[in-house]
Amino acid sequence: MDDRGQAQVRKSRITDIQQWVSHRRNTELALIVFAIVVVVLGHATAGLALYGSVPSGLPVYTLGLGATAIAAHLAVRRFARHADPIILPVTVLLCGLGLVLMDRLDYSYAQRFSPENYQSAATAPGQAVWTVIGAGLLIAVLVLLKHHRVLQRYTYLGMAVAMMLLVAPAFFGADQFGAKRWISIGPLSMQPGEFVKVMIVVFFASYLMANRDALALVGRKVAGLSLPRGRNAGPVLLVWAVSMAVLIFQRDLGTSLIFFGVFVVMLYIATERTSWVILGTLMAAGGAFVVGSIEPHVKGRVQAWLNPMAIFLPEDQRPPGLISEQSAQALFAFGEGGLLGTGLGQGHSYLIGFAGRSDFILATVGEELGLIGVTLVLFLYVLLIARGLSIAVSVTDPFGKLLAAGLAAVLALQVFVVAGGVTGLIPLTGKALPFLAQGGSSTVANWLLVALLIKVSDSAGQASTQPEGNATILTPVVKVPDEPSARPTGG
Repeated sequence: MDDRGQAQVRKSRITDIQQWVSHRRNTELALIVFAIVVVVLGHATAGLALYGSVPSGLPVYTLGLGATAIAAHLAVRRFARHADPIILPVTVLLCGLGLVLMDRLDYSYAQRFSPENYQSAATAPGQAVWTVIGAGLLIAVLVLLKHHRVLQRYTYLGMAVAMMLLVAPAFFGADQFGAKRWISIGPLSMQPGEFVKVMIVVFFASYLMANRDALALVGRKVAGLSLPRGRNAGPVLLVWAVSMAVLIFQRDLGTSLIFFGVFVVMLYIATERTSWVILGTLMAAGGAFVVGSIEPHVKGRVQAWLNPMAIFLPEDQRPPGLISEQSAQALFAFGEGGLLGTGLGQGHSYLIGFAGRSDFILATVGEELGLIGVTLVLFLYVLLIARGLSIAVSVTDPFGKLLAAGLAAVLALQVFVVAGGVTGLIPLTGKALPFLAQGGSSTVANWLLVALLIKVSDSAGQASTQPEGNATILTPVVKVPDEPSARPTGG
C-alpha cells in the first residue's frame, strides 16, 4: 500500500475512534438524564403520598442533582473520554434514589418523634451536601490523577496511612450504637474505615503484582488441600490478625469482613489458587466464631440473626444479648411490601428506628417498592460490579487489573454484608449501603472508588483503540512441583 493509501487508512481509523468515543460519552449523558428523570418522578410521587402535593423544593433539588451529575459528566468527557459510560449514570441513580428515600423518611421521623429527639432531625439535606462533595472528589481525581499507575509510587505510604486510620477509632474513636468506628472532629464525625477499604486495594494490587509468583508456590498437601509455604502465608496471617483486631477492639464486623475478604479475593485473582480462598474462609469463620462467642455486641447481633422474633418475648425469656428489634421490623417491612410494594411514602419502615436511614434503608425499598424494587436496586449494584470486573479484564497492565478487580470486590462485599444482614442471611454488620444510605464518609469514599474505576476504564478504553491494544491477561504464575524444596524458576 502506498503512502496515500496508508494515510487514508489512518484517517479513517481516527474518525472511527472519534465516533466511538463520542458515542460513549453521549450514551453516558443520555443515561444520566434518564436517571435524573426517574429520581425526580420518585421524589414527586413520595411527596404526593405523604402530604398531597409535589414537594416545594423539587425544582431546587432537580437543579442541584442535575448540575452535580452534569459537572461530573463533563469532567469524564474532558479527562477520561475513553471511560466506561455506565458507571457514572448508575452512581447518580443510586445517590438520587437514596436522597428520595431519606427525604421521605425524614418526614415520617419528624411526625413520629418530638423535635428534641435526635431521630427527628432531617438527614437528606446533609446527605445532599456529602453527595456534592463526593462528586467534587471524583472530578478532582480525574483532573489530578494522570494515570492509575501513578498510585504505585505511594503504595507503602498509603498502606501506612491506612493502617493508622484503621486502628485510630480503637484509641480515639467514639462508641456509638455499640461500635467504635467513628472519629469526631469538632461537630463532624467520620468513619476512617470507609476510606481504608479503597486504600488497601491500592496496596494489595501493588503487593500482589510484585509477589504473586511466590504466593502461588505450593508447600505441602494436608487432607487433599494444597497449602502455601509457611513463609508465604505470613501476609495472610498479618491481614487476618489486623481484621480480628478491628473486630475485637472496634466491634466492627463489617469492616473486618471487607478488609480480610477483599485481600483473599485479590489473592485468588492473582495466583489462581483455590487453597487461598478455602484457607481464608476458614480463618475468617473461625475468628468470627470466637469473637462472636465472647464479645457482647457481636454476640447480640448473632442472636438477633438466629432469633429475630424472640425480641417480642417477655424479657426473661429472650436469648442472652438480644436487645434490638430492628431485624424483626425489617422482616415485617419486607413481608408488607410483597411483590410490588405499598408505594413510595406509604410504608411504615420508619418503625425500625434510627437505623432506617442507614443499613436498614433497604427495608424501606422492600416495603415501598416491593420485591421488584429490591431486585432492581441489587441489579444496579451488580451492574456496577460487573463493569468493574469487565474493566479488570480489558485493561492491559497487571496493576490495573488487580486494582479494578479489587475495587469491584470491595463494592460486592459491602453490598453483600449489608443486604445479607438486613434480609437475615447473615448477622448484621452496621455498614452503610453504598450511595443509597445515609453516611458522609461512606458516600465520599464510594465516589472515590467510582473515580478510580473510571480512571482505570479510561486506560482500558485507550488501549482498545490502539492497533495492537487488545486486552491482555496476567502472565501465568510459576507452576512448581509439590516438594518442600521447590524453588521458583522464573520471575
